Amino acid sequence: MKKNQQRRSDCPINYGLEAFGDMWSLLIIRDMVYFGKKTYGEFLASEEGIATNILASRLALLEQKGIIAKHPLEEDRRKEMYTLTEKGLDLIPILLEIANWSAHHDPQTGAPADWIALVNLNKERMTKLIRETVREGGAIFVGPQSVVSKL
Repeated sequence: MKKNQQRRSDCPINYGLEAFGDMWSLLIIRDMVYFGKKTYGEFLASEEGIATNILASRLALLEQKGIIAKHPLEEDRRKEMYTLTEKGLDLIPILLEIANWSAHHDPQTGAPADWIALVNLNKERMTKLIRETVREGGAIFVGPQSVVSKL
């Protein structure tokens, strides 16, 4: 939704869908949370094959909606990285529920069954751990400070 567009309704589900409800936005957020992706090039390399114009549009929308923030890279300040804001971090439980739903209904899911079971064992604890890890620059599955390395 562009800045000058009106909201379609005051429905809370509509609000969420207008902010992050398209496939590409959720995949960008997934890449940040699960795989620690932070740069345009990293998002572009995702297996789903997002087009450059769509990626640029979704990053701008997510930033406009306050879900992500753009910062200069420390090692090359001409380049930018993206991080989740507190509003974006609040989407972690939604991602976990989508993954859980998909694991239950998709016989070809790539979701590790042991990971889904672990999350379902204590969702509140896992959500908190994931949130803290991502806030500190980590991810669920990738990197030395990943969630799985802390378990």
